Amino acid sequence: MKKKNWLAALLAGALVLSMAACGGGNTGDSGSGNTADSGSSAPASDSAPESDAGGAPADGPFEISMILKTNSAEFWQLVQAGAEAYQEEHPDLVKLSIKGPPAETLYEEQLNMVQTDLAVESYDGYLIAPLQSEAVAAQIANINKPVVAFDTRIESDKCVSFVGTGNKEAAKQGAIAAVEAAKAAGWTEIKCIEIAGVQGDATNTARMDGYREGINESGGEFLDDEVQYANAVGDLAVTAMEAIMSKYPEGIAIICSNNDDMAIAAARTAQGNDAYANTIFLGFDGQISACQSVLDGSLTMSAAQNNFDIGYKAVETIVKVLQGEQVDEFVDTGTEIITIENAQARIDRMSSYLN
Repeated sequence: MKKKNWLAALLAGALVLSMAACGGGNTGDSGSGNTADSGSSAPASDSAPESDAGGAPADGPFEISMILKTNSAEFWQLVQAGAEAYQEEHPDLVKLSIKGPPAETLYEEQLNMVQTDLAVESYDGYLIAPLQSEAVAAQIANINKPVVAFDTRIESDKCVSFVGTGNKEAAKQGAIAAVEAAKAAGWTEIKCIEIAGVQGDATNTARMDGYREGINESGGEFLDDEVQYANAVGDLAVTAMEAIMSKYPEGIAIICSNNDDMAIAAARTAQGNDAYANTIFLGFDGQISACQSVLDGSLTMSAAQNNFDIGYKAVETIVKVLQGEQVDEFVDTGTEIITIENAQARIDRMSSYLN
């Protein structure tokens, strides 16, 4: 049976090499994390699940619990679309149960989802995008089924792979592009203030580290003392932007944000303020709404994740694990900097995924 074969494979592999942790050295990201090298891999085993001629488990598709950070945002809808696309292409290999809390601030609700699903005997493995990585690591400490983290890392030897964006490097690329855009817009004193997400969140920290490095190394100045935490939501970003404009009535060259929702909210709040007419507003995620905002001229650019690919490759990765194959410790789904030149192409591609 598939469950017994996975456990046998896990025990056999443990005799020759240890499980690869989801975290990787100085990646700085639980998730949407740094540019980690895929140095170590999950254990392989000669004892793969029994299969038919097409490679499917003999007793049916693998049943996988997939827990998102939320199921109510565009970013996560695209992640889910990618996961469902893999399932539709491989109905004999995988059956997904996808869920998530209504908002990314509902930590306890997500932890309850994880705890509930860990107790479900029929699940063969778990895909988790943790809101609180350390808490989830504690929850999975004693399980004997594989876990693959996506979007955000889980530092645990029970987690065999991380699938997502190198957040620090992606933010750094965005920051470098923002400095160049600020110079082109005529700014001579290039200072940057970040409207950040949830303080202490690993993904937020990784992106902040990337922004800081990119700004400072490109000749700008990242103002650490002026970081505004807005819990990753647009409403609080409006308040943060109002505070920035009040303290800096002469304007700031760059406003970078932890996600697109906050960046769009900040850019709209600054509209009509002449001192901020040439400010570079940099978001992160590359949502369809952000691309449209770039085309409309309010948002300047976004460091885009390939969120459809995150969902698709997360499912692909855990299926490989359950089939006894080696997988990379870090499956990098890539990034691109969205500007007015490529925003429409991104909209067309992302829209096709949701159709």
